[in-house]
Amino acid sequence: MKVSARNQLKGTVRKITHGSINSEVTIEVAPGIEVTAQVTKASVEALGLKEGVTAYALIKADSVMVGVEH
Repeated sequence: MKVSARNQLKGTVRKITHGSINSEVTIEVAPGIEVTAQVTKASVEALGLKEGVTAYALIKADSVMVGVEH
């Protein structure tokens, strides 16, 4: 995976909270340290995100994105 974001935090998806349009994805990047991103429900499905999956919190400016390796 190549991305322009310099801050790439690998972790484990601990929680997904679905809203009507968006979902909050919480990734544990170190013991007791979590990062939460707001992404569309479609992105959660497209990335195959679920609790226990390894994912990356990609931080650029004030946004947090989520990515996975395939």
